[in-house]
Amino acid sequence: MSDRGTSSNHGSVVSVRGGVVDVRFDRDLPPIYTVLRTGTKGEIVIEVMTQLDARRIRGIALTPTQGLARGMSVEDTGEPLRVPVGKSIISRMFDVFGNAIDRQPEPVDVEWRTIHRAPPPLSERSTKSEVFETGIKAIDVLVPLERGGKGGLFGGAGVGKTVLLTEMIHNMIGHQKGVSIFCGIGERCREGEELYSGMKAADVLKDMVMLYGQMDEPPGNRFRVGAAALTMAEYFRDDEHRDVLLLIDNIFRFIQAGMEVSGLLGRMPSRLGYQPTMSTELSGLEERIANTRAGAITSIQAVYVPADDLTDPAAVHVFSHLSASIVLSRKRASEGLYPAIDLLQSNSKMATPGIVGLKHYSLAQEIRKTLAQYEDLKDIVAMLGMEQLSPEDRNVVGRARRLERFLTQPFFTTEQFSGMKGKLVSLKDSLDGCERILRDEFKDYPESALYMIGAISEAKKTEKPSEPEPAKPRAS
Repeated sequence: MSDRGTSSNHGSVVSVRGGVVDVRFDRDLPPIYTVLRTGTKGEIVIEVMTQLDARRIRGIALTPTQGLARGMSVEDTGEPLRVPVGKSIISRMFDVFGNAIDRQPEPVDVEWRTIHRAPPPLSERSTKSEVFETGIKAIDVLVPLERGGKGGLFGGAGVGKTVLLTEMIHNMIGHQKGVSIFCGIGERCREGEELYSGMKAADVLKDMVMLYGQMDEPPGNRFRVGAAALTMAEYFRDDEHRDVLLLIDNIFRFIQAGMEVSGLLGRMPSRLGYQPTMSTELSGLEERIANTRAGAITSIQAVYVPADDLTDPAAVHVFSHLSASIVLSRKRASEGLYPAIDLLQSNSKMATPGIVGLKHYSLAQEIRKTLAQYEDLKDIVAMLGMEQLSPEDRNVVGRARRLERFLTQPFFTTEQFSGMKGKLVSLKDSLDGCERILRDEFKDYPESALYMIGAISEAKKTEKPSEPEPAKPRAS
């Protein structure tokens, strides 16, 4: 831990009920959010949540409470939970207390800042809506992300959430000179280790910070790790004036941890057992993710939807903060169409003529219309075959299938598995390719010519349009 000062104020444990600890102080009752330390070596950390009366506080343990007993001495540190910020935290992995958990020495030359910070005031925020280019065709064309906004990533296991997040980190670091922060809320240890190794292998760790509140940690720990990650992100935005990409996996587990904390504190549950303060807690985290004059924090959040019910209070509250929703489809993944984004279900509030421009908007609408028509014709094709379609419908199917293949893309972070060199495609090239496919310029090209390429110009290099064979002279 840091060399932060300690207070001379001491109290004693009155009761321990799981993660809830009541402490009595004879003088100087600690304020809300103050960190207390107890245990034989001060290893048990408690955060003050309530002042019960003039002498007693109720706190939530941020570490396991094994070995804690009534009457044990408790030290008031006199300060809230803090995390390190500074240039030396880059390429490192931390827990909620700011301890390095990557088996390397603690970072030096750092400043410790509280995790409880107010969102930037409205006067400091940028009012201009800007598109955050990812270099990924399907996202930039159909689901543009907002610079300083929040995008949700919906998908089950094995459809490519982590690969997509990793690619965005790669593009952010390599081409936008930004810094990425990965915040794992309720992550499994295995997932954390795999991601760390994967990032190292893909050489994207050099401009990245990772924070974990793991699944086996107490709820108070998981509940605070998001705020800790945001404090680090705010340092890079406000002090270093860099753009930050904040990846949160999984925002639902933040709400879940809050629900556990609320239950432990004895608050009356709200609808479906959620905490009555869910909206405030989520807003306190989400509103800190903002675009200011100094820089922008852009967030991509993995969202678990309980029982696939989009009317669940947790999903509804998260949706209200998002400016884009990227839905991943298992069906597309099984067809090898990566990134496996469901192009019709995904949507973005940025895709309006006033923000992306009339040309981009019209083109995106035309792509959606073509893909929707293809979806309607799929059953006829499956049962009766292409021959039963009208010539116009056959053209629609051809365009849609070529669009689907053009919107696939080889990733830099999967080069070692696929053997294909990663491609970063500018928005201009992506729009140009889609427009030319809709104009039937590639009608005579095989669909495979458009699969896993970058810009549309690469299709010409891989496949030549088939020319009709000259008629053979008939024997006389």
